[in-house]
Amino acid sequence: MGYRRDLWEIAASRNGVVTIAEAEDVGVPAVEVRKLAGRGALRAYGQGVYTHRDVPTTPFTEPAVAVALAGEGAFLQRESVLDLLGLGQFNPPRVRVGTRRRVRRALPGWMDLKYRTDMPAEDLTEYEGIPATTVRRALEDMRHRMPPERWEKLVDQALRRDLIDVGELPAEAAAPA
Repeated sequence: MGYRRDLWEIAASRNGVVTIAEAEDVGVPAVEVRKLAGRGALRAYGQGVYTHRDVPTTPFTEPAVAVALAGEGAFLQRESVLDLLGLGQFNPPRVRVGTRRRVRRALPGWMDLKYRTDMPAEDLTEYEGIPATTVRRALEDMRHRMPPERWEKLVDQALRRDLIDVGELPAEAAAPA
């Protein structure tokens, strides 16, 4: 199997995204990744993050790219998590990414990176292979950023889709209206 096919295998399982580190893990040297990008097989986003042009993009591709660009330990947060899962009607102008470590690299304008030291491991999970906060945590983070009636509709929708349990909600949200 050639390098292009090896990278396709990675990208097909990761929403079209390939990083230099993942390529090197399967034996594809970084220089070969750059050559394939130069030949048009990969689209470069910077910081060693690429998408494979032979893998169709999905609604998960852009969030996966954003998390990869932010680096190790990054995760989707706030409305980006809710939008990823189709909860509510969001069309965030930027992909919201959090990280528990400092990131000093230049990131594209369509990303919003926030340093989050307040994020415990139990509030993190993965959706479609993309690290993200749990739905419960995303709802908590959005609670005071939107009108209460809209937030309550989001909670109801998440409950109906079994994305959260009543026991996970803050006491004031779980009380019947």
